[in-house]
Amino acid sequence: MFTHIRRRLLFFNLLVFAVVLGGFAIAVRVVFVHNLREQLTNRLIAIAQGAAANADIENGQLKIEEHGLPHELKKQAATLEWFDAHGRLLKQQGEELPYIPLNPKVSVAIHTHDPPLQLVTLPILHQATNEIIGYIRISQELDEFNETVWQLDTGLMAGVMIGLLLSAMGSLWLNRQAMQPIEASFERLRQFTADASHELRSPLMAISSNAEVALKYDEGMRPEDREVLGAIASATDQMTRLIDDLLILARTDRQRPMAMRTINLAETLAQLIQLYKLQAQQQQISLEFSTDPQLLLRGDEAALIQAFTNLLQNALRYTPEGGKVSVTAKRLMHHIHVTIADTGIGIASEHLSKIFERFWRADPSRHYVDGGAGLGLSIVQAVVQSHGGSIDVKSQVGQGTSFTVRLPLSH
Repeated sequence: MFTHIRRRLLFFNLLVFAVVLGGFAIAVRVVFVHNLREQLTNRLIAIAQGAAANADIENGQLKIEEHGLPHELKKQAATLEWFDAHGRLLKQQGEELPYIPLNPKVSVAIHTHDPPLQLVTLPILHQATNEIIGYIRISQELDEFNETVWQLDTGLMAGVMIGLLLSAMGSLWLNRQAMQPIEASFERLRQFTADASHELRSPLMAISSNAEVALKYDEGMRPEDREVLGAIASATDQMTRLIDDLLILARTDRQRPMAMRTINLAETLAQLIQLYKLQAQQQQISLEFSTDPQLLLRGDEAALIQAFTNLLQNALRYTPEGGKVSVTAKRLMHHIHVTIADTGIGIASEHLSKIFERFWRADPSRHYVDGGAGLGLSIVQAVVQSHGGSIDVKSQVGQGTSFTVRLPLSH
């Protein structure tokens, strides 16, 4: 049980750390890439503005002065293109790149095709009239930019993975420190339950024996005394059953090695059904049973009998006269599915999540004789889980309840 709790704590701790670290990494990446792209754009704009200042119109034609530009273009590994006012390419200088049509409406653009480029387009204005006499466009390949981003992503991913690894180690240590006192307290409580239950068996047996002897030799006993002794004997039997249930749960909680051997669950269930046929007939309940012939598994037969007995007793207890209880066992893939269904009173949907809790009962006012101590289904769940299986329940008020136990087949 505590292993499962530790795993859940570790999972949720790592999930929280992953969200925090992932959010931090994403924020760093967004800010860094944005600033890097802004720096690149501003640098290209500065080059384009310098080139545009060296252009003017002469005799109706755009005149381009190239002094100082080649060295700057080579340094930035950029390409400059001059266009007239109608968007016709006049000149290209710098790196040789595929032709891309001019779009003067977009000043900054990203060309995603091969090769990836960042484009900055600026209008060339007449110095006297401030009219647009052409356009200048600067392009730069994004290989270096993408390489920088890839290095950033690699570093952030490595940082997140290292952070998660360190967080896992820290969480394991913290979980162990936090769970130790809880486990110690639970173990003391479990030991007390087992010891108290064991010590109570002897006095209860003495009380029960004395009450039975007194009831057997009741000459001269007043009727009211006989009723008192009967109540004492009945209460003693109820306490004995409760103690037996507590001992079963204590042994299961300690996870002691069980008497595991290969058994045929089909034969075990058939014998169990045979024991309860008479009770079902007396209650006028139809008890049906069907099974596959060979359902072999490794298990503690006594514990499994106890678990299926509790389910069958519950089905018979809460099914009215004329109802039906069916037990079906079959093999599905690598598991055995045992379904015990009844047409009884059913369980309200708000109670389904609580029925496996110890001492929980839907009607707290119900007497132990009618409803038991509320440990039967807890024992069933503990036994099934100790065999590596699971149990599910479906129910509808007034229509019945169905329990399905899944147990792994023996290999």
